[in-house]
Amino acid sequence: MKISFLGAARTVTGSCYLVETENTSFLVDCGLFQGSAREEQLNQGPFPFEMDDLDFLLLTHAHIDHSGRIPKLYTHGYRGPVYATKATTDLCRIMLPDSGHIQESEQEWQNRKARRAGRAETPPLYTMEDAVKSCNLFKPVKYDVTFNPAPDVRVNFRDAGHILGSAVLEIWVTEDGQTSKIVFSGDLGNNDMPILRDPTILDGADYLVIESTYGARKHPRAQDEVERFVTIINETIDGGGNVVIPSFAVGRTQEIIYELFRQEERFRSRREKFLRTPVFIDSPLAISATAVFRQNTDCYDEEARRYIADGKNPLDFPDLHFTPSVDESKWLNEDPSSKIIISASGMCDAGRIKHHLKHNLWRPESTILFVGYQAEGTLGRRIVEGADKVRVFGDEIVVRARIESIEGFSGHADCDGLINWIAAMRHKPAQILLVHGEMESLEAFAETIGRRFGLETHIASLNETVTLGMPVAHRRIVPERLRDPRMVLATYALDTLQADFISVMEQFKQEVARTKTPDELETLLAVLPKRIAATTGELVESHALPEA
Repeated sequence: MKISFLGAARTVTGSCYLVETENTSFLVDCGLFQGSAREEQLNQGPFPFEMDDLDFLLLTHAHIDHSGRIPKLYTHGYRGPVYATKATTDLCRIMLPDSGHIQESEQEWQNRKARRAGRAETPPLYTMEDAVKSCNLFKPVKYDVTFNPAPDVRVNFRDAGHILGSAVLEIWVTEDGQTSKIVFSGDLGNNDMPILRDPTILDGADYLVIESTYGARKHPRAQDEVERFVTIINETIDGGGNVVIPSFAVGRTQEIIYELFRQEERFRSRREKFLRTPVFIDSPLAISATAVFRQNTDCYDEEARRYIADGKNPLDFPDLHFTPSVDESKWLNEDPSSKIIISASGMCDAGRIKHHLKHNLWRPESTILFVGYQAEGTLGRRIVEGADKVRVFGDEIVVRARIESIEGFSGHADCDGLINWIAAMRHKPAQILLVHGEMESLEAFAETIGRRFGLETHIASLNETVTLGMPVAHRRIVPERLRDPRMVLATYALDTLQADFISVMEQFKQEVARTKTPDELETLLAVLPKRIAATTGELVESHALPEA
């Protein structure tokens, strides 16, 4: 069995993995690359497989970085099934056409520039109509029910606790009479998140492909973050400003609505300004997604279901308002009174949030409150990292607003959450493949796994193919056109050299960490460069490359 990493490898977007068995080929996710122009350009590249060779697709959840290239698959001729939970299917029926609309709008803007410059026009990645048609491929499945999408493959969708309908995939593949179990974590959620159930604990796996978004970080205590959330809102309203929350339309927006509902219940007796501040959801997609949340209450956790049983709607309260029309959205920035504005997109690169940033970033009395991950290359990342000025709709805007980030609403498990999820498995994986993270997180998480469990880990690279069950040094598969024996030997030598070099460097790091006094450390550091140089030379000699 082989896995090719066609996205979310050393980055957090574009999730897409091709799994090939003796008789079956299928995809796990097919998401859009988002963020920098370089990453987004990857969406234009051809798929490295034939559509007729693809038997089915398994979709972990509806977020566009996991589902957003499904319409492109459709335009290239794919007509096989897309298996997903009912809630994921419902969300994709609104999210994929919305993505198609964005593709058309952005390409029309690019084509206007091309016409003015005398260049040829190019079509969008896909259209809204393409996206609508691709939704006909979806086949809803239930949580915790095993099914056979192919004779040699069994699949079970388990609750990932990330967004409504999100799933961890348990996949059993039978080859040569032997059955192996591979698990794809998808995006793994936190415990005790609003609305959602906790991620399902699995019995184990032979191989694990796991996300690493926060593999190097720990989230603050949720209760502390809720208190800070309320404090920031109250302080901003006291100062006469707006609280602008860039929020992912699906998942994060609904969790914030829910938290505002809970805080209204909690603080009612204190009559804080928090309770008297109108909240506006200014995103057509978020409005539609909230309706889907209300229709899939079977995915809720016990607390949310208790609210419903008591006749309360946790996704509604008296001061919550929706602004579906453009005129209503514009009014939010014309009205001088203080308010909370929740708008998409969560990373600030598209949608109505950019208008609210343009009208509030320069106001010192306003607050821009980030509640989700900001990928490299995005406008949100630049603001969070302290940019003095940013460009919005071509205008340079001075950043004078208060900028805050709250991680308590993150839909991703932190390092402890990921490690505890692995620790709960009775049967630990023989190999763990790390995806969906930036390099700092990936490397830190790999080190933590090795130190905690002693398990073999591998940080996947984009377009790398891994044959499961083979040692690290043998894992990279050489393309057919490069199957020159010297290329195979060179690849083997370089892979083993890399593995040995990393191992030796880890030993040196541990030696430094064991020093007890400044004098010991000074002595060690004085000789370490020469020892590293000598060791490196010995490693290179022991992994000789083939002669030309």
